[in-house]
Amino acid sequence: MNSFALSSGPAGDLQTFRPLANGGLPSDSLSYKSTRLMARAVNGMQMALAEAYVNGLEIPDSLYRAMLHSTMPTLFRSFPGLLAPYEWVLTESDRLAESSGELMKIQYDLPQTMLNKMLGDWEPIYPKYSMGLWENGAQDLEESQKQMIDQLIERLGIEDGDQILDFGCGWGCVPNYIMTKFANVRFTGVNLSHQQCTYMRTKMNDPRSQLSSGRFTLVEGDLNDIEFAEKFDKIVSVGVFCHVGNLTQSLQKLASLLKPKGRALIHIITVRIPNNMSSGFTHKYIFPHGRYWNHDAIPSHSRDLKTVKRWYLNGMNYHQTLTQWLHRFDANQSEFQSLDYGMDYARFRRIWRFYLLLLGTIFATCDGEYNGNGQYLLTHADASGLA
Repeated sequence: MNSFALSSGPAGDLQTFRPLANGGLPSDSLSYKSTRLMARAVNGMQMALAEAYVNGLEIPDSLYRAMLHSTMPTLFRSFPGLLAPYEWVLTESDRLAESSGELMKIQYDLPQTMLNKMLGDWEPIYPKYSMGLWENGAQDLEESQKQMIDQLIERLGIEDGDQILDFGCGWGCVPNYIMTKFANVRFTGVNLSHQQCTYMRTKMNDPRSQLSSGRFTLVEGDLNDIEFAEKFDKIVSVGVFCHVGNLTQSLQKLASLLKPKGRALIHIITVRIPNNMSSGFTHKYIFPHGRYWNHDAIPSHSRDLKTVKRWYLNGMNYHQTLTQWLHRFDANQSEFQSLDYGMDYARFRRIWRFYLLLLGTIFATCDGEYNGNGQYLLTHADASGLA
């Protein structure tokens, strides 16, 4: 079942995965086939519970959290192979970004009013669908998102005058906040979601927003197809690589857009287990073909870029973020129920409550040490040290 031991360095970063049994099994071996069979069975049981909840079964939040806290530690520590419900989770696909159009429809092109209320919408922190940083003492969701971006600025080494590419820029929160800090930084943001682009175009005509400063260029397009004539000093990508199917090709794409002495920083959800992880429920309802790459995946798949530093951010940060989103989601039901979700609102509500509850709890299991966020600082493979 590919059990393993965890080895951590002084900064809490995972140094090695040390498989204890059945590591690297060939796909035609009996052990591998048995693991895949059991993974399908586990996924079937999890989906049965999820579908029952979506269809009206009442499960107290406290009971469901207790179930996850009692089962996830065993899966993380002893049977991580069962956390990959489908065989495609374990390997790369042939596409940089998978199910892109479906992902936009299911996840990102929802009513903007609902997303603003759930994620938060302030100046200069626009809706940001990724982890807030709580471990340094943030008191609320807005502050946690500011502290997360401040950390990105420091780790990427952003300097005034940089030309920066935001590879999957969401609602423009990261560029908008960073441009408040640097008067001469210029951003190019790439995004496939038409609704998110509409939000940013509104801000680009709002004099209160840094997106209207003339220093922000928006490109609406598929990451599989996007091309630029110029190269960038820095590239930042927050959350996008959870939707990337082929890390090797995606990192080659980033390398082609980075200046010779440039730097890139990738922020993703990650797992400190030997294999990648996914969820049948989130694949069906939330993130089609989404993977949580293991903590070694980006360094081991990069040919044109090298990882010069990496960090593991404890899952309690995302647990607290998702918990805030769930509270805000529940608190605004009277306003949300009149919006158009393309389905019955009661069903939509239960899908999203289950999702926020599921992920928020899993990040907290094992005190956040197995499922959290990874950040990777990369340069060109032939670069001599950091520029």
